[in-house]
Amino acid sequence: MKKLFLFVLVLAVFGEAYPQIKPFRFAFISDTHISAPGGPPDADLRRTVRDINAMNDIAFAVLTGDITELGTDQELKLAHLILDSLDVPYYIIPGNHDTGWSESGGLSFTRFFGNDKFVFDHNGIRFFGCASGPYVRMSDGHVPRSAILWMDSVLNVTPKNMPLVFLNHYPIDEGLDNWYEVTDRLRGYNVIAILCGHGHRNKAMDFEGCPATMGRSNLRAKAAIGGYNLVDVTADSLIFAERKPGQETLPSWRSIAVSKTPYQPDEIFPRPKYDINKQYPQVKAKWVFASDANVISTPDVTNGLVIFGNQNGTVQALSITDGSKKWAVETGSPIFSSPASDGKNLVLGSTDGNVYCLDPLNGTIRWKYKTGAAVLGSPLISKGVVYIGGSDGHFRSIDLKTGKERWNFTGLEGPVVSTPLLYKDMIIFGAWDRHLYALNRKDGQLRWKWNNGSSVRNYSPASCIPVADKGIVYVVAPDRYVTAIEATDGKTLWRSKEGGVRESLGMSADGKLIYGKSMQDTIVAYVAGREKQRAAWKMHCGFGYEHVPSMLVERDHQVFFGTRSGVVYAIDPRQQKTLWAYKLDNSMVNTVKVLSTKQVVASTMDGKVVLLEVEEVSSKE
Repeated sequence: MKKLFLFVLVLAVFGEAYPQIKPFRFAFISDTHISAPGGPPDADLRRTVRDINAMNDIAFAVLTGDITELGTDQELKLAHLILDSLDVPYYIIPGNHDTGWSESGGLSFTRFFGNDKFVFDHNGIRFFGCASGPYVRMSDGHVPRSAILWMDSVLNVTPKNMPLVFLNHYPIDEGLDNWYEVTDRLRGYNVIAILCGHGHRNKAMDFEGCPATMGRSNLRAKAAIGGYNLVDVTADSLIFAERKPGQETLPSWRSIAVSKTPYQPDEIFPRPKYDINKQYPQVKAKWVFASDANVISTPDVTNGLVIFGNQNGTVQALSITDGSKKWAVETGSPIFSSPASDGKNLVLGSTDGNVYCLDPLNGTIRWKYKTGAAVLGSPLISKGVVYIGGSDGHFRSIDLKTGKERWNFTGLEGPVVSTPLLYKDMIIFGAWDRHLYALNRKDGQLRWKWNNGSSVRNYSPASCIPVADKGIVYVVAPDRYVTAIEATDGKTLWRSKEGGVRESLGMSADGKLIYGKSMQDTIVAYVAGREKQRAAWKMHCGFGYEHVPSMLVERDHQVFFGTRSGVVYAIDPRQQKTLWAYKLDNSMVNTVKVLSTKQVVASTMDGKVVLLEVEEVSSKE
């Protein structure tokens, strides 16, 4: 029997009546975390598949994300091979592990499984689910803007009284930065259940009046075998029971009544607050552009235009004056690369495997350089040469004018996702293979490579853009250390975990201070130098828990940065005080583009691109 992954776009308009629910059973699987062949996750999922195939009463299976550990093509291929041996249809969505470290920017998930969302009807119930990121960058969960629009298309043709089951990897709470966009939509319909994973345990939940169930991980953890849930649907209930594959079904632990969900339109739930914008009236959004897909990169500003790519694969140019759209180019594949330009040429990478050079005035494609995999890395342009890393194990130097390769370094073991640093005669960058690399600028020969000693790829210095001065390179990584490295040979000079800085880094214009954004409401400054440093000062800013890899940018004695909750800050590092803050939305702010202390271009994961203007900011008392 050929297994089917169904993505059904509902086109017909249904009547208000819906069929009587007919009893059936389905399998609810989550958090399989497939990694290397032959490992415990592999064995656990194979055992679950065999168990389901041995039954004759399973209608279908649903999988609520974190199918793989790091979202690599190898892991996805293995997961697909195992799941395709199911004798029943299965419906699958990705989780943060499938997209956050993905070498393809999440694109390979859809290539292997057909899509990252689904909708289908079974025995009187409509099931639908979608992805929730984050993609490429560390941040909170986020239902992509394009998926929110897709939800609207499904709900617009769904009768208000038809029973619905919604599926997502994340619980629909504040772990998702735009949870309220989901619940605001669902609460107007007859949602009988929400199914999620992420927490690796069985748990009864409720999301703003919508009954919900978190399913256990399929992994065995410290037990002898893993497990999943069987869900029995009757005319009046959804009954959940944990299944030990090949052994037993445990007594039911959760029952949800199938009834019209009570919906109180005047009931108030917590929502993100924008009160901080009232505290600093000197900063305003001159204009706001809302893209129809996530923007997970820093826009370039050139020739009076703000230019960026989005997750739909569109490159767009806006007027710096009023935010009006000037041109758009479709690449057809998600873009996570921050564009760079020399005023006459604009370069960026795409998950379609190409490096593009465009005319920044009108978007005309001047050349494309084809690589062997997605290009998530951002380009650096210097003296007519483009330097950029990809996901095919290569880092390249490309002639800006012709698009011809100048040199090609082939020693990478993981994708490049950030912008390289040009320091003296070296190109320095990290990859998701544990290493920081330094290559000769002229010929691409390896000068040195460094790692922090961890065998965990998730601790790679990949998202950070390094900084350097006076022969020292500085880098931070998810292991929460600031590291100083000798630029000539890559030897470690010192490492400090004081401050808990994760992946955000910056340097003062005079090279005397290194800035880091900690995970606990703090900007930390270290004195640059060869001797191990303690924090020179720490400043509590009020941004709370923080983990996004947006860099800190200094301009004219002010430091600018964004946060996971959509706020852009400007601080005075000399007096350690906040000059202003402005909340754009409730999602990750990418590294900001500082035009001056009075103009900052910012973009957010939710697709907002904004020009902030400051009327008056003084760093003096």
